[in-house]
Amino acid sequence: MKSNLLGKFYDTGAILIQQGDVGDCMFVLQEGEVAVLKEEDGKEAVVDVLKKGEIFGEMAIIEKQVRSATIRAVTPVRVLTIDKKTFLRRVHEDPTLALNILKTMSGRIRKLDAELTLLKGDLAPTTGRQ
Repeated sequence: MKSNLLGKFYDTGAILIQQGDVGDCMFVLQEGEVAVLKEEDGKEAVVDVLKKGEIFGEMAIIEKQVRSATIRAVTPVRVLTIDKKTFLRRVHEDPTLALNILKTMSGRIRKLDAELTLLKGDLAPTTGRQ
């Protein structure tokens, strides 16, 4: 990891967030791509790939829970780190920032809901009806 005033740089393969760790900041992806990984029973699955301009780690600012996923650099990346104090100050200055975060989270929930619906459809028991 390299660092300067414009953000932090991570090489391909670097872990930016580890699932299960306590988080106190969020990130804005300034350059590159990262994979969102979920681990369960020792198996890892890519649940999303985020690109320039997207945010991640925002749930750590909103709720005091451990990180729900691992974030790994797919390419070399540069990220801007935003701690809770800075986030709250910026929301106070510009409340539309909070609305944009909510829109992002809502979009992710809708995407996960659609994927869950497809998965449940694949796993639904057959009733013998056509």
